[in-house]
Amino acid sequence: MTNTSVTKAAVIGTAVEFYDLALFGLAAAIVFNGQFFPADAPLAGTLGSFTAFAVGFLARPIGGVVFGHVGDRLGRKPALVLTLLLMGLSTTCIGLLPTYDQVGLAAPILLVLLRLLQGFGAGAEFAGALVMVAETSDPRRRGLWASLPGTGVQIGILVATLVFTVFAPLPSFEAWGWRVPFLLSLVGVAVGLFFRIRVPESELFERERARGVSRFPVLEVLRRQPRHLLIAVALNAPYGAIGYILNVFVLSYVTKTLGLPATVGLTANIVSSVVGIVLMPLFGLLADRVGRRPVFLGAALALSAFAFPMFWLIDTGRPVLVVLALTVGYGVCVTAMFAVLGSMLTELFGTRYRYSGIAVSREWTAALTSGPAPLVAATLVAGAGGASWPIALLLMGCSAVIVIAVLLAPETRAKDLDDRLSHEPVGSHAVI
Repeated sequence: MTNTSVTKAAVIGTAVEFYDLALFGLAAAIVFNGQFFPADAPLAGTLGSFTAFAVGFLARPIGGVVFGHVGDRLGRKPALVLTLLLMGLSTTCIGLLPTYDQVGLAAPILLVLLRLLQGFGAGAEFAGALVMVAETSDPRRRGLWASLPGTGVQIGILVATLVFTVFAPLPSFEAWGWRVPFLLSLVGVAVGLFFRIRVPESELFERERARGVSRFPVLEVLRRQPRHLLIAVALNAPYGAIGYILNVFVLSYVTKTLGLPATVGLTANIVSSVVGIVLMPLFGLLADRVGRRPVFLGAALALSAFAFPMFWLIDTGRPVLVVLALTVGYGVCVTAMFAVLGSMLTELFGTRYRYSGIAVSREWTAALTSGPAPLVAATLVAGAGGASWPIALLLMGCSAVIVIAVLLAPETRAKDLDDRLSHEPVGSHAVI
């Protein structure tokens, strides 16, 4: 199989996934509080919207285990097709939901149920994209290739934000306009399936299957590589929280707390996503040249140093400075970490349980940190009387955890993805 065709399928599918995820986050920050919760309690509606956002992450660990198991036992391709279908269809159905005024409490309940399905499908989508690309790439340029699914993430976020920005100013937005971006997810699913169905299975996985796949890959990675799994968790947990604070919470903070038009925060997300798309492969190339650890470490330290200045700029309420702050914080610092995360994760785990190792480390941390992050941030700001300094401290704390994790991680730049178990007899895995 050609790495180009695999990468194209991975990037497009990942773009669809993060279009769906970003769309829910944008709607939770701007519109869900008025659609699915009582209109006479705006604060409760905002907290309820972010709670619904966070609930989806509870299903992601389960999806990570289930689809990671499918990916390590049945193949990378079947898992990627199933996750794309589940995510896209649940997102489309959200666009068809009745509102609180129409059905009362049934509205938020249905929203939460579909969010759970969306989260279940998201549980191993990006992990599978990383695995497929990394396992077919030139080892000398794996940092570059493994960063490209990250561009799919940024493209999905960008398209979701653009679509939302187009519909948000319309007079009919509150009535029905917000539904159109969700219904458009069905188009993305069709395009993603077209490319993913045509891609053959990973050759590394096929060789491993010929030797005998693991019966329980999750248990095997826990037994064989607990240290690497802990490092992956320590990298993912704070990174995910940072990303969703900047992508989702800040949008709500700018509109609800600072009273700026929603288009200001949306424009900031658009610009930072465009910058991220451009810089992602460049940081991947840099990681191929100098190593994974220096790039990751430098990005975490830069974000920590910029945490307070970023919110000083945002708190001015000047649109240009809000855009600048998020572009530097997310478009540069977070992008640099994300560009390296893909290659580091794929190189930490063996082929027999690579899909499960990445999915578990990403999705359990997503449930514990990423999902609740906007809700925690909103609660901290409310407790501080609208001040942003607790969020800056939170970002610095997350960055500190990343720094420690990177210092404890091995440098994986020269790792051969096919060498970990190549000399062990198949029978040595029979107990797993």
